Order: sequence, then C-alpha cells, then structure tokens
Amino acid sequence: MAVFEINHFSFSYPNHPEPVLNDISLKIAEGEFVVLCGLSGCGKTTLLRQLKPALTPHGESSGAILFCGKPLSEWDLRTQTTDIGYVMQSPEEQIVTDKVWHELAFGLESLGFDNRAIRLRTAEMASFFGIEAWFDRDVSVLSGGQKQLLNLASIMAMQPKVLLLDEPTSQLDPIAAGDFLAAVKKINTELGVAVVMIEQRLQEVFPIADRAIVLDCGKVFTDAAPREAGMALLSVNHPMAAALPAPVIIHRGVENDLPCPLTVREGRQWLNELIKDKTIKYNAIDKAEREPDKAEAVDLKKCYFTYNKSQPDVIKNLSLRIPKGGLYCIVGGNGTGKSTALGIIAGIYKPYRGKVKITGRVAMLPQNPQSLFVKSTVRSDLCEVLDEKRPSKEKEQRIQGVAELLEITALLDRHPYDLSGGEQQRAALGKVLLIQPDILLLDEPTKGMDSFFKITFANIIHKLILSGVTVIMVSHDIEFCAEYADQCSLFFNGDVVASGPAREFFAGNSFYTTAANRMTRGRFTNAVTNGDVIALCNKNRNGN
Repeated sequence: MAVFEINHFSFSYPNHPEPVLNDISLKIAEGEFVVLCGLSGCGKTTLLRQLKPALTPHGESSGAILFCGKPLSEWDLRTQTTDIGYVMQSPEEQIVTDKVWHELAFGLESLGFDNRAIRLRTAEMASFFGIEAWFDRDVSVLSGGQKQLLNLASIMAMQPKVLLLDEPTSQLDPIAAGDFLAAVKKINTELGVAVVMIEQRLQEVFPIADRAIVLDCGKVFTDAAPREAGMALLSVNHPMAAALPAPVIIHRGVENDLPCPLTVREGRQWLNELIKDKTIKYNAIDKAEREPDKAEAVDLKKCYFTYNKSQPDVIKNLSLRIPKGGLYCIVGGNGTGKSTALGIIAGIYKPYRGKVKITGRVAMLPQNPQSLFVKSTVRSDLCEVLDEKRPSKEKEQRIQGVAELLEITALLDRHPYDLSGGEQQRAALGKVLLIQPDILLLDEPTKGMDSFFKITFANIIHKLILSGVTVIMVSHDIEFCAEYADQCSLFFNGDVVASGPAREFFAGNSFYTTAANRMTRGRFTNAVTNGDVIALCNKNRNGN
C-alpha cells in the first residue's frame, strides 16, 4: 500500500508564474526509505512541505496528493499531526519547551492523551533513543546533535506512519550525524515507518536508502535504487553527480570493469581487488602545502568566555593564531565552542580573560542566514548594507556584481524567506561580501548548499583570498574542508586540540576525516580527497 501517492502535481509561488514543481508523479510505499535530492532551488523542500498540510507554503497548485488512499486535504487535523511526522533542518526551530521530558510529552499533551499514556510513551522513546541520562535536563544545555535527536524522539512519541526529514543532519558534526541517521534507519527497519529524507550529504544516506529521487528544475530526473540513480547522474555528467558517495566518484575516475562500490567498506574491497597482485609503488600524494603568511590576521591568547557566570566556561584557555590570507577551517563536535570563538573574533563576545588582537575589518556570515534578512526582497536586503550616500547607479552595479558572482541574479526580486536553504545562504553571503571585509568569518556556510555550487563557492573564496581577504570558516563539511582549506583546527571542550595543514590534519584522523581517506587507509598514507585516490590508483595501475 502506498503511504503517499502524488499524481501530476504542480505548484507555483505567488507572483512567480514559473512552477517550482512541475507535473510530479510519485508513490511512497509503506515502510520505504526514500532520499530526495537535487540542486538548491530544485523544489525539494517545497515538495516535502506539500506532504505536511500544516507546513504547506502559500501558492497555486494542481494535481492530487493522496495519503493512505485518500486525498491528503480530507484527513482531519489530528490524523495529519500524528500520522505524518516532520523534522526540520534547524534543531532550535522545532523545540518549544524548556525541559527534555516536557518536549517529549508536549505533542501528546496537545493531542489530549491521558497522563498514563504520556508517561508510557515518553519513557519508551527515552529508552529507544538512549536519552535517559539527559531526561531531566534543560533543553538549552543540549548539543545540536542531542536537540535533533530530541526532535526525532518527540515526533516518534506520536507513532507516525511516515517520517519527513528536511536535511536533518546539515547542522550536525559527522559523529552526531551518523548517530542520527542510525536512529532513523532503526525506526525504518524495526518500526516499519516510511521515511522521506532530503539530504545533501549523500555519502551516509545513500547506502541506507531503498530509493533515490533526484529532482531537476521541479521535475523528477530519476527515481531508482541509489546505485542506479548514481549511475544515471554520472551517465549525463549531471551537476548532482558531485554529491555522490566517494566510492562511486572514485570508481568512475579509475579505468576498471569491476562493480561500482557504494559504501566505504565496498570501496575498500574494490580497491583491494583493483590492486591485487600489484606492487604499490606510489602510496602518497607529493603535493606541497601552501606556506602560511607570517603576518597574523587573528591572535587570541589564553581566552576564557562564558555566557552566564553560573554556567561552565564555553571557551577555556584558547590560544589561536591565524595568519593573513588563505582559508582556515575549524571543525569539531556540536557544542565545543567553535561558533563562540567566531563570535569573539567578530567582536560580538568579549572574553572575561585573555587578549584578542584582530588586524583588519571583520564581517561574519552567521549560521542562520535568515537573521540577516530585514527587507521584503533580496535586492532591498543587499542594498541595505550599502552607504546611503552612494549614487544609485553605483549601488546597482555593486548589487549586480555580487549577484552574478553568487548566481542569485534571478532571485533579486524574490522575498528572502521564499528561497531554498541553499539560496538563502548565498543571498546572505552576498550581503556580507558587500561590506568588503579584510577578515571574512563563515559559520557553516555550506549548510544547505548543493555540491555543485560548493565548487563555485570554493572559487569565490579563492578569489577573495587572492584579493587579500582572510577567510575563517567553522564547518561540519569535512569533505569541503579537506578539498579546499589551507589550515585546519579541531576544537574540543572550548579549546584547540590539534592544528595543521589540511592534508596532514585529515590524514591523521579516524572520524574527522573524509570517506576517501577511510576507504584507502592502510594502502595510501595521505590521500584525503577523491582526486587524491583517483590519482594514486591510476598511477599505480599505469606504473608512472
């Protein structure tokens, strides 16, 4: 039986006649795990919100959406609430109470369940998700991963038939993201709950999904098993191919007739078969690291900071020297102090002990891009940061320049809140770039950004660096950092515990490293990107 049946469905936002969704026809079977992917602005979130009536955006639609064989709009509000669960991208957006136990019980209380049923279900969910240890805690002290797990548990307490997830791991560190996806898969396999998940990080979700649906300009490009969907993307060099799991991309880049691997484990088996009976002459990438500038852009010395004197320090004895020029990336778990450190560099927070030395003008792109939007159109928002005394023609030239750079020209007359997550990120970045900073701080800038635009984004950063800008980036996007960073640091418990050139840094890690590195560990010593592995494989096969 189909949980959802979508028949020739189209949707357009107000004042924008071009449909965001165009003649979509799909079926989601009971107990199926479906990953929904595509480039930013292709209609993924719009489609997912059509499946949850309380979140459906305003606009014109045609076609039909059936839930369990009946038009979705004809189901009563209680059924829509209990049977269709929805987890948003940002953990904070969905939490409504102050205590963990109350958050678990809130939905049940709102639906009028009696105390006995509420106690039973909250206890069961706390046990299922392993959150008994923080059952009585304040929600405010939880890490991002814990908050997202709490959101999932709160939805599951209502025993839904289907679970809709909109990039739920985008703000989680790699370890927390893995734990969250494991919980989702457990729900799917053990409870039989259908899952429809939007995700940009396909490395972890492709191997656990039954189907992959790729949208392209509001239409279904392919609907197949993940491995076959990946092959379809590669066959036409689709931009979304850049998001495929590392083993798939590496297999494509090396001449061979072996079956395509999908997981890291399969990738290791494929590599073993590829180089079987061969002597590995080349096991390391010989590539010089960029020499850091001797002058410093940021110098923090023995800094301490807390948000509340009654709470533990968030930043503890932090000393951090960042040279001018280059891309400096900071990685680490949720709640380790990374974003707070950016706030100190930006001057938003002042440490109660320690010294802060900043050289140059600073601008910051916060983790939530919506916090920068104050106008009704993207154009007005961009214009808002420019000096009022500037001639109108000059302002328009500056706006058009940054819009072309970030590929948002077609979005200038749209309301910022009508954009996709990736488009909002680019629009907010445009606003920051118009300030023309010497030091650019980026807090999770690739969140919601498709893999194809990440390449463009990396080129933008490169141009900024060549113009003399120092870029400091906090990120959970390990693959991006490994590919483009000059220097990396690992944050833990409010301080830096390891730093070094990007290749050296990631080659030495077990979890904060790339899929390519995990796939080749024990064979190659410092291969951390897909390109590294492809180059070494071809070099060893060809003998030169």
